[in-house]
Amino acid sequence: MLRPLRMKHLRLLLLTEDLPRASLILAEMESFHADTRPPEEARLADAPGRGYSELFQTARSRLDKIGKLIPLDEEPQLAEIRVISQRELATVTDGLGEIWSECSRYEEQVRRLDNEDRLIKEQEAALASFASLDVDLGMLRNKTRFLDFYLGIVPRESLRQLEGAVNLADHLLFPYMSSADGTHVVIAGPTGTKQAQLDSVLKAAGFQQLPIPEGLDREPGSKLAELAGHRRAIARERRTLKERLAEWSSDMGNRLTDASRVLLLAEPFVSLDPSIRSSGHLATLAGWSPARSVESLRKRLEQDLGHPVVLDSRDPIPAEHPCVPTVPARNRLLQPFAMLVKQYGIPGYGEVDPTPLFAVTFLLMFGSMFGDVGQGAVITALAWYFRAKLRRFYLFGVMAGISSVFFGFLFGSVFGYEHLLPALWMSPLHDPILMLRIALAWGVLFLATACVLAIYNRLVVGNLETAVFGPHGLINLLFYLSLVWGGLSLSMGGDFGLLPLFLTAGSLLALALRGWRQLDAPLGEKILVVFIETLETIIGYVSNTLSFLRVAAFSLNHVALAIAIYTLADMMGAFGQVVTIVLGNVFMIVLEGGIVMIQVLRLEFYEGFARYFSGEGHEFSPLKLRQAYRK
Repeated sequence: MLRPLRMKHLRLLLLTEDLPRASLILAEMESFHADTRPPEEARLADAPGRGYSELFQTARSRLDKIGKLIPLDEEPQLAEIRVISQRELATVTDGLGEIWSECSRYEEQVRRLDNEDRLIKEQEAALASFASLDVDLGMLRNKTRFLDFYLGIVPRESLRQLEGAVNLADHLLFPYMSSADGTHVVIAGPTGTKQAQLDSVLKAAGFQQLPIPEGLDREPGSKLAELAGHRRAIARERRTLKERLAEWSSDMGNRLTDASRVLLLAEPFVSLDPSIRSSGHLATLAGWSPARSVESLRKRLEQDLGHPVVLDSRDPIPAEHPCVPTVPARNRLLQPFAMLVKQYGIPGYGEVDPTPLFAVTFLLMFGSMFGDVGQGAVITALAWYFRAKLRRFYLFGVMAGISSVFFGFLFGSVFGYEHLLPALWMSPLHDPILMLRIALAWGVLFLATACVLAIYNRLVVGNLETAVFGPHGLINLLFYLSLVWGGLSLSMGGDFGLLPLFLTAGSLLALALRGWRQLDAPLGEKILVVFIETLETIIGYVSNTLSFLRVAAFSLNHVALAIAIYTLADMMGAFGQVVTIVLGNVFMIVLEGGIVMIQVLRLEFYEGFARYFSGEGHEFSPLKLRQAYRK
């Protein structure tokens, strides 16, 4: 279950004229991932589907543009699977061109109405600053021979000082509206030598001038009424245009649906175009397929194609592993966990698929850190209730809640109460030291397993040196286990032990010698770098192991928080007690539950995936029809 699905490299030789039919067969089977690398045969250098692909792209573009005006069913039901010839595709492309020519006239009218509507909105927004003025705005915009006008906004705290300064410059200030930005004012006065002085005062007071747009040469109220009339006229014209478009498009519905079906059937051949090479009447097509699907593909091609076909298959060679797609987990229960793994990356071909291990360890850690029968049941019920919105991810919430319920029975906790149910094991707070020891043991097991998986993944791709000496390789694992062995002996009252000491020192020495050989630097720098790297290895494994103490810490914190909530509730009256208990449990479910999930993901990604999971693969994406058909 941890190993990826075995893949085969396929090479299909067939007649060029059978390519469209073969692409439909591969799309129906949904088990062929195209290989876009250049062909091995230099003679097969032509691309037979280029003209077909160009027609398809033109038709697709026209249909997409038509769809912006006319609602379309982009994936109509297919009554049959048939080959779309280049001539039929060209006919559909021409037909869509004629429909688009008519649509473009409607689009032009819609664009004109949109532009007019946008202009009205801009003018209304400009008028909003002058709505309280009952004067001709054109007079304020154009300075006269004897008067200067300033229209703008001044901060409210500067209004009184500005008014006094303006009076000294022989000008008058008239506030006419207040807003969140400040006070809107009009300043008027005679033209003359004090203009420079006034400009300096306005700048110091934070005055912001409001420009009056061209065309607003009357009272704001009158102009707003005129703009509202224009908007109503545009709305009426838009409704009329939509009615005409709906009436015209109703006649086009069947033609557009037929065109959509043709493009759906033509799409597989176009999708394969980068992978197809030909020479004359002979064509080749390469790709990847699960090993279990190869024979069914061979039988279907031989049965449905009108001419002989050759399908060769082979195992991927080691150099091809980065190109081989990985089939994602298909198990329904693992789907939500696979989605989280995908956020980190896709397993490379040959790598261990971490999804099953991730699912098990996540549920164990979440349940132990948030063990409560009642709260876990609430999480399960909420995930089930919102399953339509959560879709496949609802199973994640259901299983996390069930894990919480399971550990709740072990701890004897129901909504924080520890006296309603007898604990099948014990409450974490009854023996905190034991919980810390269990968390450390879990951390050692988790990290050791991650190192083993890292070694396996490197051996699969033939990287023996990295598997032995690389980060989290065999030597690192030997050092870690010997360090744990000696540390365990010390904790039990004995000494570190000669053999653990020998293994610890030997493994560190081996890592240091390898680092020394690989480093090209002066002697002093080499000594410093090797010392720091060796020290980092020791500190890293110790700190990573101690990180798992949070598993015990959060299980203890969960109990302690429940005690605090019930202690506070006991200090309240009857009504306050109920409210405190309810809100306290809501707080624990929402906040503490979220924090626990984040901490578990942190342990999984940082302490686990970072050791053995590269995430540099790419997902198996088979050729398929975007819409199933009725047989």
